[in-house]
Amino acid sequence: MAQQFLQIHPKDNVLAALHDLSEGTKIHHNGKVFKLVGLTRAKHKFTTVDLAPGDEVTMYGTLVGKAIRSIRKGETITTDNVVHAASEYAVGKEKTSWKAPDIAKWKTSTFNGYHRADGGVGTANYWLVIPMVFCENRNVEVLKSALLKALGYQTTRDYVVDTEALVRQYKNGATAKELLDSSLIRTPEEIKQNRTFPNVDGIKFLTHEGGCGGFRLDSESLCSLLAGYVTNPNVAGATILSLGCQNAEVRNLTEGIKQRDPNFSKPLYILEQQKSASERHFIEEAVKKTFLGLIEANKTERSPAPLNHLVLGLECGGSDGFSGISANPALGYASDLLVALGATTMLSEFPELNGVEQELINRCVSEPVAHKFAHLMNTYSATAVALGSAFANNPSPGNIKDGLITDAMKSAGAAKKGGTSPITEVLDYTEKTTKKGLNLLCTPGNDVESTTGLAGSGCNIIAFTTGLGTPTGNPVAPVLKISSNNALSEKMKDIIDFNTGSIITGDDTIETMGAALLDYIIEVASGKKIPAAVRLGQDDFIPWKRGISL
Repeated sequence: MAQQFLQIHPKDNVLAALHDLSEGTKIHHNGKVFKLVGLTRAKHKFTTVDLAPGDEVTMYGTLVGKAIRSIRKGETITTDNVVHAASEYAVGKEKTSWKAPDIAKWKTSTFNGYHRADGGVGTANYWLVIPMVFCENRNVEVLKSALLKALGYQTTRDYVVDTEALVRQYKNGATAKELLDSSLIRTPEEIKQNRTFPNVDGIKFLTHEGGCGGFRLDSESLCSLLAGYVTNPNVAGATILSLGCQNAEVRNLTEGIKQRDPNFSKPLYILEQQKSASERHFIEEAVKKTFLGLIEANKTERSPAPLNHLVLGLECGGSDGFSGISANPALGYASDLLVALGATTMLSEFPELNGVEQELINRCVSEPVAHKFAHLMNTYSATAVALGSAFANNPSPGNIKDGLITDAMKSAGAAKKGGTSPITEVLDYTEKTTKKGLNLLCTPGNDVESTTGLAGSGCNIIAFTTGLGTPTGNPVAPVLKISSNNALSEKMKDIIDFNTGSIITGDDTIETMGAALLDYIIEVASGKKIPAAVRLGQDDFIPWKRGISL
């Protein structure tokens, strides 16, 4: 008989249903037997004790909510009987020790990446076209139409139909039978060989709605973010389109680049439209200079690099009640392996760390690092409250429907992506990672704003767990999707790259799946596996305005 439920932590007073459990189901737990009061759907939780109004609900060993009415033993917890509650936190309470996992299997492993002059290593090789202000978005689109097809980047699929070959045959007098018998499908390898620049993985166009108007801080933050993208190891160079009068000044961008890389040497072409003779001249110059930059970018080829050059972003979206049981802890184990190997991992989404702050503070390597985390969390939370919101509003309707009914419950599971390793650095939004080990990055819980921030802070690959499925990617950092359950992996094969549902069924452990996930990450980093988000061209890019976004 399949396991009915799971107690995640010995202190928990709720159990997670692993599949639908009908009313009256007998639950054998800790030597006692009780019946379910009503139907409990898979991924939802039911109580192991009677709860009175005000009593705490504990899951993952931490406070995740409080009862707002009497809840009977065996009753499902819902938004009707439980509200969000989170533990208080303070710096300096205690420190936790860490036992690194066994890394013997990967001790001498490498990945094939693109080596940069600053010592970074890319998992991809992209050219960027970036507008400094939304006024230039239309010109970016003109460049996109002028460059992609002509240079062989006309498709985001894993095949292309070569209609032009059919036209050529027709013009050369081919018969109807010859036209029907001809092969028009080009494989990924053929597509790459037909590119003008086979060592350049693509040209990415980072259109956005910022750069002018709004708060000046937003424009300055945008410049800092764009500087992070230009200096990301997955980027070979960039073409920058400036109008000339916008708040997002070019000097702020160049200063941000210099701050991140004092010896910056990538090709960088900055064009200002207000100094150009005409729009046609402006576009023509941009095309020519981009082409020259691509010639230089194409000279770089993949070569082996130690795994300590990986900078792995840890992201989740479309989470469900299984995410914190399977996909997130498996990714957390992979993160611990990489940290033990001397690499960098980065956990973001600060609204989804609400309730586990003390655990994370206790893992910080120093008090200044812990104080920075506490300060960023306090500031973010206070701003949300001042604007009429709160971290408690973070769970989406989809989260709640699939078992994540409070932000603290969602956070306790989301934090599992960060494993158990020490936290070596805490970064504010757009800050570049400079220390190996686990970093915390202040971003919203919004999937795209968060992944946008991870790449801007230096991630050269992103692992994205999901329980409900979400077609999210990033222009420069390959995003691989990890399913928390078998049903999602089967239903959305087109977007899922790796499935951890076998942890839920009991066929695999967190450790075995985490190890297999690391092997898959290495293949993606080497260009041997192409994640669905890359293949489908899911190049999502949304800069975060420092107002409220949970």
